Amino acid sequence: MTVTVRSTSARPLSRALILGLLLAPLPAFADGAFEAPIPFAGTLRVSGEQAGGPIVAGNTVTVQGQGLVAGQKLVLQRGATVLNPGAPLVVGVDGKVSGDFKLPADAAIGIHPIVVIAEQPSAASILDLKVSPLVPVSGADRFEISANRMVRGLYQVAYGENSKALFVTAAVGRPPVRDSALLKVDPTTLEIIARATPAAAPERPRPDPAARPAFLGGAPAAPAAPGPGPGGEGQQPQGPAVYAVYGVGVDDANGTVWVTNTRQNTVAVYKQSDLSLVKQFEPEAVNHSRDVVVDDKRGRAYVSAAMTSQIVVFDTKTLEKTATIDIPSTKRGDEFQVMSLDLDAAGGQLFTVSQTTPEIAVIDVAAGRVTKVITYEGAKGATGVAYDPVTKRIFVSSFSNDNLIIVDSESGKTLQVVPVGAGALNVEFEPVKRLAYVSNRGSGTLTVVDPDGKIVANLDNGAMPNFAAADGKGTVYAVNKGRGEDESADRLTRIRLVK
Repeated sequence: MTVTVRSTSARPLSRALILGLLLAPLPAFADGAFEAPIPFAGTLRVSGEQAGGPIVAGNTVTVQGQGLVAGQKLVLQRGATVLNPGAPLVVGVDGKVSGDFKLPADAAIGIHPIVVIAEQPSAASILDLKVSPLVPVSGADRFEISANRMVRGLYQVAYGENSKALFVTAAVGRPPVRDSALLKVDPTTLEIIARATPAAAPERPRPDPAARPAFLGGAPAAPAAPGPGPGGEGQQPQGPAVYAVYGVGVDDANGTVWVTNTRQNTVAVYKQSDLSLVKQFEPEAVNHSRDVVVDDKRGRAYVSAAMTSQIVVFDTKTLEKTATIDIPSTKRGDEFQVMSLDLDAAGGQLFTVSQTTPEIAVIDVAAGRVTKVITYEGAKGATGVAYDPVTKRIFVSSFSNDNLIIVDSESGKTLQVVPVGAGALNVEFEPVKRLAYVSNRGSGTLTVVDPDGKIVANLDNGAMPNFAAADGKGTVYAVNKGRGEDESADRLTRIRLVK
């Protein structure tokens, strides 16, 4: 886990934190407390005992920083408690610093603001430390589970009823992405039937790795270590950048597969039969295209434009953009920023969740307009959404809070907040056994939860679970993105409840 320190100019210290600082014993080197202040320079990050894993209660937490002022001294405080009481952390001549402290065994789950007080020169900032729930692996004996390793960098999976096949997207590394594939897979044997390599794409400027969170395909705030990293990054293939594929949706009415080309802000359409390209839309058709769902009864494909308030609509027969649905926020001064999508085709409803506000939007697909924006409790950095038409409950995965939130769609009331695991990225509702499956990217698990919020099982899903999709017949297929050469990486897993 990596977190960037935010300077006080970006996030002012709260009254409670200021009071804590006033009541706390001052560090011995604070004689120059009123020297000329400067902005906090550099970045800090925290990590737990397992590289890339979550921080849980009782962990030893390592703090590392770079870009700091040589000789600067740092004291870390949580409220009135000094976390490094023996001596301040001293920045080396290279601008780097490292130290650790022990989390208490009873540390509460949630995001804890750590005040970073610097002297020589004076500055202050806040470092967010997230303590994640530790949910034991359980319940695997109730399921039939099989898995097969695919290619590197798996992102999403979708089932096509007409072709009786799975369609899996994969993309490796940071822009310019040169290694990507769309796979057609046998749902029983999990063997690859066909593979398509996306076409060459125009080169684009490299984005700031810290500017985009992990759940939007971003890189860690700190520079990656040499060699393979999350998703198998490292030495990249030579050649041109490609229209790398990330989100996927199946159109059984027209025998096609829709994919999102997130890096080029667009979408593409392939044939289900042989994965030949039907149409590659031009770049900038959909800003940061993330998810795509297809309403094949009404002939519409819906694409979420992440980091905006928009869902872009395409005609699946003419392959033309037809509309843009803009979602207003009920929070004054805030913007609804769309993430995942879920379609209730029978009920004619489309659901999406905002990453920046605690809101869910409900869209009438026949009318093409927003009918309701629900404000709910329990989420921060929400990313995934799923709907159960029987109970009329909405399931939201909260990436930053490590929770699954269950919301009544009619009243807007939060019914349950279920701690499921670090980095709850996506959620899928399986309608036959009537269970929600949550992909926990940080803890490496797939948590199975019933509509009332009871955890039925917590399954090991390897490194960095990304996505799960149901086939409508009781089986769920999950993909994990992997971490380097880990043998548990880049697997497609078939899961079916039998007990």
